[in-house]
Amino acid sequence: MKRVSTMHRVTSAALLASLLAAAALAIPVPTHAQAQKADAPPAAAPATDAAKPIPPAAAPTTEVVENPYGLEALWRQGDFVSKGTLIILVIMSVGSWYIGIVKVFEQHKLMRNAKEADEKFWKSKSVEEGVKSLDEDSAFRFVAEKGSLAAQHHGGTLTEEVDLNAWVAMSVQRAIDVISNRLQNGLAFLATVGSTAPFVGLFGTVWGIYHALTAIGIAGQASIDKVAGPVGEALIMTAFGLAVAVPAVLGYNWLVRRNKAAMELVRHFGGGVHMTLLGGGRRKGA
Repeated sequence: MKRVSTMHRVTSAALLASLLAAAALAIPVPTHAQAQKADAPPAAAPATDAAKPIPPAAAPTTEVVENPYGLEALWRQGDFVSKGTLIILVIMSVGSWYIGIVKVFEQHKLMRNAKEADEKFWKSKSVEEGVKSLDEDSAFRFVAEKGSLAAQHHGGTLTEEVDLNAWVAMSVQRAIDVISNRLQNGLAFLATVGSTAPFVGLFGTVWGIYHALTAIGIAGQASIDKVAGPVGEALIMTAFGLAVAVPAVLGYNWLVRRNKAAMELVRHFGGGVHMTLLGGGRRKGA
């Protein structure tokens, strides 16, 4: 029995060793080439992205935002009252500048005629010759002509009772008054614009505030986008009124002062013509 048990153990050990040997043979052993292939890093993928061209960077664009509260918006969004007020202010401004420029040229011409009269008229031998030496549209020639005609026609049926001194003085003064009235033309418009333009602009301001209050009432809240437009319209109207009134007032005062200086020259000339005609209208020794 003991011998049989020993043989059984030997047989079991031999069988277990055979199974282990068979399992070892079943596991594949990698070769040297396969080991090197397994250890090698994987090949890099072809760089397809590097071959593609890089598009140029887009240039920065400047976004233009339209001003919803500028002059264009004021004209486009304003009603007929706002547009009418703006048109009135533009007419006032254009008329003021036109009259101012015209009056400056007119006064400059009168000053030039005064210089011409001093150089030519008083060097003539008679009043009639002096009148012919002056320009036809000269204010000084107009005064001299009226005085000369008054002296020539004195003594007629209706004027024989009138003193020559009073008759010539009246004629010369009438001519001076005509010239003064011509110089005053247009100044009334400047005075009117200077005194009324601020109130026209104020009317536009009140109308713009009315629009602002209306927008607040409709929206139910005083948001800045509802109030900015009408309030900006009101401020623009105020600025326009002042921009029209200030040049008109300054131009009026300046032109009035220059008119006084010009009329002094005309009056002095008229007084000289008056005295010359009373003395016979000729130089001594002529």
